Amino acid sequence: MKRLLPFVIVVLSVLRVSAQEADTVPINTQDLNLKLKKNPLPSRTGSINFTPVNIKPVVVNAKVNYWKTRTNIGINLNQASFTGNWKGGGVNSIALGGLINYRAEYNKESYSYVSEVLLQYGKIKNRGQLEKKTNDRIFWDNKAALQLSKNWYFFGSLTFESQFDDGFSYKKNAAGEEVTDRRISTFMAPGYLTESIGFEYKPSKYFSTRIGTGTARQTFVLDTSIYAPNGLYYGIEKPKKVRNELAFQVVSNFEKEVIKNTVLKWRYQMFIPYEDLTLSKIDHRLDIGVTAKINRFMNTGLTGILLFDKDQDVKVQASQALALGFTFTFPR
Repeated sequence: MKRLLPFVIVVLSVLRVSAQEADTVPINTQDLNLKLKKNPLPSRTGSINFTPVNIKPVVVNAKVNYWKTRTNIGINLNQASFTGNWKGGGVNSIALGGLINYRAEYNKESYSYVSEVLLQYGKIKNRGQLEKKTNDRIFWDNKAALQLSKNWYFFGSLTFESQFDDGFSYKKNAAGEEVTDRRISTFMAPGYLTESIGFEYKPSKYFSTRIGTGTARQTFVLDTSIYAPNGLYYGIEKPKKVRNELAFQVVSNFEKEVIKNTVLKWRYQMFIPYEDLTLSKIDHRLDIGVTAKINRFMNTGLTGILLFDKDQDVKVQASQALALGFTFTFPR
């Protein structure tokens, strides 16, 4: 009996392995009649009724704004003072200037309109000298355009230019003191109103050139008490106060951030009167400015003007200014 026990254990092990192997053998059930047991859980059939819910549509009161506006307000202050025993030399001085630049732009489909206003005024007072202007300008430009192709537009423009305050020339008297010589300009003496129609080439957002084939300009000298060399007030003969000219005009504008936080802006204007096409009668004006932003409110700017107008002077006129000040921009 003890000898049969190992044999029985071996036989049972073999049978167990065979049973396990049989469980993993796949069986083809295609021809087998297999019946599945019924689900003991009850099943229900029928339709589910849905009640429609009326949802009130949401109306979004959204309007497309075709206008873009920007306003820059700048204030510049420069001051210097020295003690009476300052050996390095110098003159006490104070200068204050202000600037307002407003621009409104409307764009809808192929039509556009741009209006820009530039107001500048500044004064400086040096010790021992008279108070003088550093800036004085009123500039208002309006332009409506209709797009003809990708880069070409048909435009009409209206531009007004003048100044706020009196302008003087200065001289020294016998005692060496500075005194006023003559009053040479004032508001609307001169003043300019220019109407122009033509074509505009605008290959990019930062550059454009207007070609005004039909341009008319009125020069105003409403105050004839200013000094008029050779009897002419900015090209107007006494006793007239208005002069009309027809001309061909070119106006180019450029404004771009050339490097980070530094904007270069210039405007060039050429006015060619039809009545006299000689080179000496062509008026040129170039306004150029570089503005560098220091922080959110402070910046520094360098501006310059080159002007040639034979009705004012036979030589080229030039001005330059460097300022550090505060600028506020709306919207930010």
